[in-house]
Amino acid sequence: MKLIAILAAVLGLAGISPPNVFAQSYPSKPVRLICPYPPGGATDIIARAIANELSKTLGQPVIVDNRPGAGGRVGAEVGARSAPDGYTISLSGISSALGPLLYSKMNYDPVKDFAPIIALASFSNVLVVNPSVKAESVKELIALAKSAPGALTFASSGTGATTHLSGELFKYLTGVDMLHIPYKGSAPAVADLIGGQVQMMFDNIPSSLPHIRAGRLRALAVTGTKREAELPDVPTVAEAGVPTYESGGWFGLAAPAGTPKEIVAKLNEAAVKGIQSPEFVKRMTGLGYNILGGTPEQMSERINANAQYWSPVVKALRSGGAVFD
Repeated sequence: MKLIAILAAVLGLAGISPPNVFAQSYPSKPVRLICPYPPGGATDIIARAIANELSKTLGQPVIVDNRPGAGGRVGAEVGARSAPDGYTISLSGISSALGPLLYSKMNYDPVKDFAPIIALASFSNVLVVNPSVKAESVKELIALAKSAPGALTFASSGTGATTHLSGELFKYLTGVDMLHIPYKGSAPAVADLIGGQVQMMFDNIPSSLPHIRAGRLRALAVTGTKREAELPDVPTVAEAGVPTYESGGWFGLAAPAGTPKEIVAKLNEAAVKGIQSPEFVKRMTGLGYNILGGTPEQMSERINANAQYWSPVVKALRSGGAVFD
């Protein structure tokens, strides 16, 4: 304790605060990046891509730590409870806005317990079906679902994820009855979709795109407001007959609340360089991501905007019978 007091006094006389000193030497060891979903899915894809870029710019290994479960809440709680020293960061995103809207009980606050770093990329979901499903369009799928209420199953990467919300929104706007089957991530959900254990999914484009191209899945529509460059012949859900439909998501990086601002700024600077690298841009855009970027403050604004958009939607979904808890 005496040594710490002496150090603080010396630093104070020099006009340097301890956080600044620590930030100047950061990082001096590997950084852990919490990915709240299992390997192989869209979340894991972007986690590993940005980890690779951060390793280059920070000069230390950035190691992805997959912590799946509870629609991303297991991993998020690990990130929220980690030391605020910059050596544990989390892949975050739209879940930061939606958590308080969806769940009555949470062991962490997805807004207050995190310090935004940067919004990395946005994405639309894609409505895909197993080739055995007798529907070549959204209208045919709606007719099929209405002909046998509750018979069709739709997979998601977890309750409350955008893959789940996209499906619930579709049910609400079309009046169809479909059974939701939650998984611990996109990869196991897509595997069962291809195997025929479930019939359909509103998956993140990056994890389904290779299977669409290979003919293992049939794409009926994308969930955003415009068609996707990687799927130019696939209409939006709105174009395909559900006029007011719109859904999607985004991924970002966040640190535990209380992380020194100097370290957050250093991580933001490294991430900005990372998402501008030709290798990252080529890989992400080739998978259907739209590169974002910006400041921590802009990521915070994005979270607030998402909460404002989805709050009335979630209330409507709950009134229509959707279950999230």
